[in-house]
Amino acid sequence: MFVNPYSGRKKGDRIAQQICERFEQANVATTVHRSTSPGHLVQLAREADAPLGAVLLVVGGDGSLSEVITGRFERGTAKEDVFAIAPGGTGNSQAHDLGIHTIDDAVNTVLAGRVQSLDVGQVTLTEGLPGDERGRIVRYSHNLVTWGLGVDSTIKAERMRWMGPLRYDVGIVMAILANQRRTAVLEMDGVRLEDDFTLLLIQNSQTGGSRLPLAPGASLDDSRMDIGILKSMSRRQVFRAFSMLKAEGRHVYHSRVDYHRFERLTITTPKPSAINVDGENLGSTPLELVVLPQAIRLMVPSEREI
Repeated sequence: MFVNPYSGRKKGDRIAQQICERFEQANVATTVHRSTSPGHLVQLAREADAPLGAVLLVVGGDGSLSEVITGRFERGTAKEDVFAIAPGGTGNSQAHDLGIHTIDDAVNTVLAGRVQSLDVGQVTLTEGLPGDERGRIVRYSHNLVTWGLGVDSTIKAERMRWMGPLRYDVGIVMAILANQRRTAVLEMDGVRLEDDFTLLLIQNSQTGGSRLPLAPGASLDDSRMDIGILKSMSRRQVFRAFSMLKAEGRHVYHSRVDYHRFERLTITTPKPSAINVDGENLGSTPLELVVLPQAIRLMVPSEREI
């Protein structure tokens, strides 16, 4: 079990303790690895000598699961591992899509033993946000990658963590009002697009942020990722698009939104701009994303349709 004690208003340790108690009652042996800083789960997962047949259960949010998956890819065992998630973050988008909402859901999912293959995005980008760029890094995304207004909004939201999930809505409004111009070049499966954009929503799962339906047509194992391209918009158009987004993902019908599926994507910008991977603002452009079809195995509730 890999625990992020700081996720979801620092409730990770409490959730982990309750899960350990449940597993003890079920005669399931548990070894706990606890992170102490951002990114530490990557190292813990890379170094963990998990026995054959072990389930790697992540207690945290989408970023925590991404870190553990990344660590196992670095170790070279990700394709043989079996991952599971216990929602302990703020958004918990992946867990939400799977129907895992409570501690009981997480424990019962592991005990039931049902597994689904999952596509993963191999994301190569510059470490650090603009102004603090370092070397190139690779992360593995199971949920979403965003660029543009969406990242601006989460950067603002991180300064308001005391607000809980509501901070995402407030951050979006603040970013819309700023109406920053964003120019980028996209190379998507050999097709080149150069323009001013408002937002790029790259999704493997259907929801993101505060469980917003960002990609209503996305599938976890179709060997592609979905992208919603929000072109340059006025403030009025952006507010309209986000209103449609909250209405069951209907932003995909907005006249200034294009929706595609792809296997390979690059994003380049005139100067470094921020990238969010699975809810974490951890890097900057340029970015390259390659979809790895059905690259990992994830435990899912027994009643979920595969």
